[in-house]
Amino acid sequence: MRYTGIVWAAALVGLILAGGCVERKLTIDTTPADAVVWLNNEEIGPAPVSVNFNWYGDYKVRIEKGGYEILNTHRKLKRPLHDYFPFDFVAEVLWPGKITDSYQWSFELAPAKIVPAEELIQKAQQMGEELGRENQNAGGHAAAENPPSK
Repeated sequence: MRYTGIVWAAALVGLILAGGCVERKLTIDTTPADAVVWLNNEEIGPAPVSVNFNWYGDYKVRIEKGGYEILNTHRKLKRPLHDYFPFDFVAEVLWPGKITDSYQWSFELAPAKIVPAEELIQKAQQMGEELGRENQNAGGHAAAENPPSK
């Protein structure tokens, strides 16, 4: 009788130790391909790229590729039911197999806008004129308070 109890206890411990596992994977692809992807300010590589993750929630996404506009955005990964208590205990500890959460995000990059040099110079001159008018309206106090150093 005592031997049976030890066998049951060993079987229960073995079942718990060999229990569940949740694998979380996020794949990001871009159009065009090979754009460099950052998640939460950490470079993860050129797209398409897959990474394992540990938590759900808001992710900061940055994507860059030469000749295209830089994309800065946020995306959310919503928690599935098996990530809430008490289901998380069952999924992580008691479930006999592996649970895989796979997510895929796709992003399309816009071609970079090439602004002619003349247009940039014109905008800079306009901004300079506006700044000069603001200084005149302020009575030139900013210039008097901060004379250029020699």
